[in-house]
Amino acid sequence: MNMLEKVAKARGWNDEERQILVQVQRMTDEVIAPNAEHTDATGEFPWKNVEAINALGLNAIFVPEQYGGMQMSYKLYLEIVSIISEACAATGIIYATNYHGMKPLIDFGNDEQRARLLPCIAEGGLGALGITEPTAGSDATGMKTSFTPDGDDIVIKGSKIFITNGDVADRILLFGKWSKIEDPRKAISVLILEKGAEGFSVIGKEKKMGHNGSSTCALSFDNVRVPRANLIGEPGEGLRILLASLNKSRPSIAAHARGIARAAFRDMVAYGNDRKQGGKTVLEFQGNQFTLADLASELLMVERWIDYVADMVDGGETDFGMEASVAKLRATDLAMNMAIECVQFHGGYGYCRDYRAERLMRDAKITQIWEGTNQVHRQLIGRSFRTK
Repeated sequence: MNMLEKVAKARGWNDEERQILVQVQRMTDEVIAPNAEHTDATGEFPWKNVEAINALGLNAIFVPEQYGGMQMSYKLYLEIVSIISEACAATGIIYATNYHGMKPLIDFGNDEQRARLLPCIAEGGLGALGITEPTAGSDATGMKTSFTPDGDDIVIKGSKIFITNGDVADRILLFGKWSKIEDPRKAISVLILEKGAEGFSVIGKEKKMGHNGSSTCALSFDNVRVPRANLIGEPGEGLRILLASLNKSRPSIAAHARGIARAAFRDMVAYGNDRKQGGKTVLEFQGNQFTLADLASELLMVERWIDYVADMVDGGETDFGMEASVAKLRATDLAMNMAIECVQFHGGYGYCRDYRAERLMRDAKITQIWEGTNQVHRQLIGRSFRTK
């Protein structure tokens, strides 16, 4: 048993969890992995992959039972994200975005909202998270989308960019500023926008370096009316909800990056043991052994740290923001480094689409950027040690 297998065994899945993971692995092997190259090449949204995910009811694992789900552990959710992402990073982020967008509804919505809005997601609906704007990237307080109360409705005006699942989502967790509150931080509020709202439109779809099967959209809100009953919490509570939500979505991005890193590592090992140069396999050369040793060591530590953060969440901890930042930072940096070295291991072949190494490198890069750039996370972690 190698070191990575020991780490996997140490997770101690119960019988139900093991059964789910076996089904997920079979599904990725039979459906998602075979579709990955086509999805990347064409940029088509991978509906077949989504249908396979829904056939297993994987959205249900983060939705409470009373709203149509079968809620399981956060650690299990993260492992599923990694398994799917290892097979196809685009499909992995489509699935993870359902969680990113809908978990705040679960955590901060009221019973009526959860009962009305969650069953669609538990049954396989797609979710999205609407934060980013041209003037609001890492600093969310710069957003200009406005929420104006009008009787029993809220009128939305503004736009969002870089919204994953934006054109296919059944529910969008949307952040904006309450028009009656002047302070830009205190004005941030959040609501659920349902599919089909009049005045909502998709005005653009990004052409990207990677994750080509995952749609990344610019959205417009032209006097969109949403029932006030869809407001999560009270006006002005959006920033608190946003920050708390990011603490759970950032380990999810770490799990996504872990899947990419696992794929690159497995490809390096397989190619290194198979490819011969000068009468030796690639892995018989000491320099390559050193590279693989460094990457394996980092992967082992990332695996354990993600498990540690998951255990904190499953144990009921609420103060894990810095641990989430460390997970996101180290896992995504590793995914990029692992993918670059995977291309190098493959030599000229790594630069060609005959192998997935070049796709992994393209897919890995965005993980260092979204959910807070890694520069922002280094700043967050560094300043957490200040005493004044």
